[in-house]
Amino acid sequence: MAFYTIEKRLRKDGTPRYRCTVGIKEGGVYKYRENQTFARQALAKSWGAQRVAELETKGVPATDTTVTLSSLIERFMKHPDLKPHKTKKCQLQIIQGLEIGGLEISKIATNQYIELGRWLRAQGRSPKTVTNYYSNIATVLAAARPFFGIDVDDRPLRDAREYAKTKKISGSSNKRNRRPTREEILLLESELKRREGESLKKIPYYEIFRLSILSCMRIGEICRILKSDIDESQRSILVRDRKDAKKKQGNHMFVPLLGDAWNILESRPDSDDGRLFPYKSKTISAQFAIMCKKVGVTGLRYHDLRREGASRLFEMGFSVEDVAQVTGHKNLHTLWTVYREIYPQTLHDRFNELQNRKTQHD
Repeated sequence: MAFYTIEKRLRKDGTPRYRCTVGIKEGGVYKYRENQTFARQALAKSWGAQRVAELETKGVPATDTTVTLSSLIERFMKHPDLKPHKTKKCQLQIIQGLEIGGLEISKIATNQYIELGRWLRAQGRSPKTVTNYYSNIATVLAAARPFFGIDVDDRPLRDAREYAKTKKISGSSNKRNRRPTREEILLLESELKRREGESLKKIPYYEIFRLSILSCMRIGEICRILKSDIDESQRSILVRDRKDAKKKQGNHMFVPLLGDAWNILESRPDSDDGRLFPYKSKTISAQFAIMCKKVGVTGLRYHDLRREGASRLFEMGFSVEDVAQVTGHKNLHTLWTVYREIYPQTLHDRFNELQNRKTQHD
């Protein structure tokens, strides 16, 4: 007889998740089992009751025990409704070419998933990258039943992920706190202006650099801006398809253009395709890396300019909610912990300013 159980789990931020497991046992041993996780207990109960009813009326679905991990990955990547992004596709293709890819999924043991993680670390991958590999495999396994009618036991992978995490084989990425110093910014601005004169396409490197900091926009977002996206009455810009973990497309939002950010965009001429910066984002970031190396600026990535812009807003006294309106962050904790990096001198300057105001008032 089919049954379901619900287990409450807490995320790192304290929010609850409810894992519903539906199963059938014979002689105390699972004959069939599947599970899903929900944000609300009521949803978990509803799904569990529905699946139990389906199993009671239709029986246990047939399982293709001969499917290999590689062949399932191939089906996953070719399915029109799944479409993995470039990095995920690349990692899955690497797994396909490994020994574990040729194994039948039902025969892959926990230790084989663990060995995959160890091999990746030996190849120079970071713990965060190993986590991504495991996550990508989990996504493929989770799609097996609803998309291809293949029932897969994901317990070996789940156990491997827990072990790999405790042994530091996998893990989270290190928090970046790199901000360019004032001296580095001056060096880069000088080189950016010089490079503009040599650019055959007349790419305005200096303006793009300043706009990246002032607007906190990603370089890909800047290169997609249309003249028609500017709202002069609100001094804002419509940023299209802004990055969002839960919404891949259509995540448009208006972003206020503070200070010189407005002046930069307002003065930009039209282009043939309507974009204000009709250039490839990869070209901009690649040239930036070359210029950093030339002037001796090390350890700085183009994306760090987004942190620089957010940190400047925090230094000016804007609240985390205010800054989120510029950066587009939905998770304020991430914004506060990852994008807020205050220079000590700024705090000294603010303290002195407050002291002066107090003295003048007295």
